[in-house]
Amino acid sequence: MHSGVTDRGMWAPIVPALSAAHRVIAPDLRGFGETPIPGEVYADADDVAHLLEVLGVDRAVVVGASFGGRVALELATRHAQRVRSLVLLCPAYRGLEVTDPVVLAFGEREDELLEVGDLDGAVALNIDMWVGPEATSSARADVARMQRRAFEVQLAADALDPPPQPERVEVDPSAITTSTLVVSGDLDVAHHRDIATVLAREVGAAELVELSWAGHLPSVERPDEVAELLLAHLGSGPVAPVV
Repeated sequence: MHSGVTDRGMWAPIVPALSAAHRVIAPDLRGFGETPIPGEVYADADDVAHLLEVLGVDRAVVVGASFGGRVALELATRHAQRVRSLVLLCPAYRGLEVTDPVVLAFGEREDELLEVGDLDGAVALNIDMWVGPEATSSARADVARMQRRAFEVQLAADALDPPPQPERVEVDPSAITTSTLVVSGDLDVAHHRDIATVLAREVGAAELVELSWAGHLPSVERPDEVAELLLAHLGSGPVAPVV
């Protein structure tokens, strides 16, 4: 599952390496890419579980980046039987209050830009905030395109009557017993580094890998290294840090 600033296209650089030996399913969640967001009650975790059912997949290794990591946790909470293991790349998590002044200031500024219709400014703000220094200029342009598309889809949906109504799924990390790999970027914001620490401590079968070079989107910043990390996890062996 993709981050909140991208769509399924964020995985394009690593899909070839993974699909050589594994079936890869990379969906757009509601409100991203080519998936609309109707005015109704929904839960992303239920959408993903339904997708797996339709595709005939009983259990999957579930990889989630940022917002997609939060959805992965919700899937493991609500549909545990569908999850063989988890990989959480700089995940989001509602169970840790946001006190990081950098994140709070970012949220306020993004709201200001969207209120006046400055999508270009909001996109640039997100790129500066979430894409680490290892990303190429081409990768940054790809994220900008995906983020702008997400803004366009979501802002249009806000005008619906009724508007989309995402259901809040509460997650208790201590109740998640599946094998979990938590990845943290040393160059990410403090809030997300703290989330990684909390999840690695509270999820029963979790392993923490810290990447010294990574910002918030390691699979975008160094796709080859992240593909190797995922392949090691899929091989069920210990995952060595990619320093």
